[in-house]
Amino acid sequence: MNTLKKGILFAALFSSLFFIGCNNDDDDDDLIGNWIKKSAFDGPARSSATSFVIGDYAYVTTGYTGDEYLNDLWAYNSNEDYWEQKADFPGIGRSSASSFELNGKGYIGLGYDGTNKLKDFYQYDPVGDSWESKAEFKGTARYGAVGFQVGGKAFFGTGYDGNYLKDFYRYDDILNSWSIVSGFSGNKRRNATVFVINKKAYLGTGANNGINQEDFWEFDPLTDVWTRKRDIDQDDDDDYSYNDDYAITRSNASSFSMNGLGYVVGGENIKTVWEYNPTTDLWEERTLMEGSARTDAVAYAINNRGFYMLGRTGSTYFDDAWEFKPLEEQNDDDN
Repeated sequence: MNTLKKGILFAALFSSLFFIGCNNDDDDDDLIGNWIKKSAFDGPARSSATSFVIGDYAYVTTGYTGDEYLNDLWAYNSNEDYWEQKADFPGIGRSSASSFELNGKGYIGLGYDGTNKLKDFYQYDPVGDSWESKAEFKGTARYGAVGFQVGGKAFFGTGYDGNYLKDFYRYDDILNSWSIVSGFSGNKRRNATVFVINKKAYLGTGANNGINQEDFWEFDPLTDVWTRKRDIDQDDDDDYSYNDDYAITRSNASSFSMNGLGYVVGGENIKTVWEYNPTTDLWEERTLMEGSARTDAVAYAINNRGFYMLGRTGSTYFDDAWEFKPLEEQNDDDN
């Protein structure tokens, strides 16, 4: 090959590599979403807390500081951006509990106290700032389970009791009783996450024997039917696959929903954020969470506003809180 041809080939190769590199940078720059730092949590920094939302308030309780299992309760005023302490959770301090809101009351149960897996269950009344013990969970004592309410029905399911689990139980607040429900064909797991959109629940992520789970499910409370949606793993075998760029599989993540879309944030020291559209059954990556990478954080939505807070990285525990603005461009100078 003569010198001229070598020069042309080198220039073409260099231009191609430059173009690909610029496209990758552009892809990163094109991610949408902005994180705004909010009032720091007033309680001790912690991981593995749990939360529920009633009206304009989020309630955060329990968790682990690295030295102590907690039972304090804190309420976040989303309109005024401040925290206030409420009546302590009456159960033993714990981490990895599960919770939901049902008919204007908050419910918390399950978890781990450093020695034992738990199955006790309590109701919180925000009007009287008071707690009441309720019927013990009917399944096995466990932690790392999901709790959610959708369409007026409330559930605990999955988790870890010494084995990985996939069972689900429904709570009836009128009868104060639990009943097992069947039909979930997904894999066993703990530390999964759930968000609710348009009266349907969406469950995914989590781990089974150290393997992050790829299946993703929709639950319809009107029929009590679970429907498998597209997997959330990356498919490297098909250049034209819908999920070539997916990096959603993880455990110990957090999630919330707003404006008809679901968001999965963080998990196992991950900062990435993914947005789910139930109409298309597809995911889009959004701007990285601007705070520190973390696991076992708390997330919730209040009136179509998404929040993310607490968690840990190794032995470092966090007390910061953030709000996600999905339609804004990232601004590093607003915090």
